[in-house]
Amino acid sequence: MIYRLPLLALGAVLTLSACNDGGHTIVQQGPTDTMANELAAAPEVQLPPAIVASKTYRCDGNKVVEIDWTERDGNPAGANYRVGADTVASTVTNAPAEGTGPYTGPDGSSITGTKDAASVQVAVAGAPAITCRG
Repeated sequence: MIYRLPLLALGAVLTLSACNDGGHTIVQQGPTDTMANELAAAPEVQLPPAIVASKTYRCDGNKVVEIDWTERDGNPAGANYRVGADTVASTVTNAPAEGTGPYTGPDGSSITGTKDAASVQVAVAGAPAITCRG
């Protein structure tokens, strides 16, 4: 025990002596921001809508549709849907008001219904609408 105390003290002294005390300058204003004007003029970033419900529906013709219902600021924003397991997800938006009209997509697809409805109407681009039950 007698030999350990001097060794610990020597280790602490060596550790503290490795610190660099020289020349630190703290500037109050900091360096000039070269992108300040661009950032001030940039449009506000809008996050994508939040997924509030994910449901799987069985449709006429024994098809399966997966729908992720989305909302923005508490208001319905649309849905992301996939028909079958091997298809790419598509998005529909632009419903006039919840329950009053279909959500439509840029490719002509549409979904009529809400996240709380027991059934929805799904129309994939170029095909007639099918009824799907949750």
